[in-house]
Amino acid sequence: MSQPGEPAAPLSEEEQTRLIKHLGRAMLPALPQGWQRVRAEYRAAGRHVEVDLAFAGPDGQWRPVRPPMDVVRLFGRLRAGMHRSDRGTWLSAVYGIEAPAAFSVDFNADEEPRWRNAPPVIGFQDELRAFPRQDERIPDWLRQRVGLPPLPEPAPGGGLRAAHVYDGLDGANRPVVNRQVVDRRLAEALLTYLEGAPVVLTAQGLGVDEFVPGEQDVPLDFRTDGTWIWAGAVPHYLRKHGLPPEPDLVEHIVSRGFRLGEVDEATRERAAALITGDA
Repeated sequence: MSQPGEPAAPLSEEEQTRLIKHLGRAMLPALPQGWQRVRAEYRAAGRHVEVDLAFAGPDGQWRPVRPPMDVVRLFGRLRAGMHRSDRGTWLSAVYGIEAPAAFSVDFNADEEPRWRNAPPVIGFQDELRAFPRQDERIPDWLRQRVGLPPLPEPAPGGGLRAAHVYDGLDGANRPVVNRQVVDRRLAEALLTYLEGAPVVLTAQGLGVDEFVPGEQDVPLDFRTDGTWIWAGAVPHYLRKHGLPPEPDLVEHIVSRGFRLGEVDEATRERAAALITGDA
């Protein structure tokens, strides 16, 4: 089954919940009286879409039924609305219902679905065009499908990159800065991101302001978004002196749409080890 991808505005969590409930109700017209369990599975890559719907009665035997078009449409709307620029969207979902009203939904964004009929290469290419994701979020199997080269081997520190607070020191050991000033709106968005990332290492007290040595107000902490690591001085100097982060970090944050993702414990530990020199 194929259907054109339709651009859609991102759904809030409340909208997702409402749509998921609507989706469950849309299955009911296809079910006979006496059903006890329902299982719907949706698989998609670009315009290639597969939907299976089955129910079990008192005997526990699963029986397939034809999914209503509303079910297909609502799954597609949910998938499009859950797309995020950093991680793409999910490729398959399993929706289960237990009579009378209990339900659960599992989304898979990384593993290759168990296709009924494998999509052609153009289906996977369409997937990345319609629902782009950051390069490091494209799983190996999908990279192979579309002909992308494999990701490079992680560098020491698990591929994490540490941000420079400034650009160097002059002969008098004073910080040197050669960066383009950012406007106020961009600065506020950067600050929200930089100050909202998880802390991976911190120390008591405050450090000396290297631009105003007589002042001691610099946070002694480090944060990471899973790709970059930065010292508390980075947002502090942006807020206090208007000093923007290094350009590559700014570009990275903008490319993520200023949205922070989850950072797992292993990545936090690698970040801490890199900061302390134990990586």
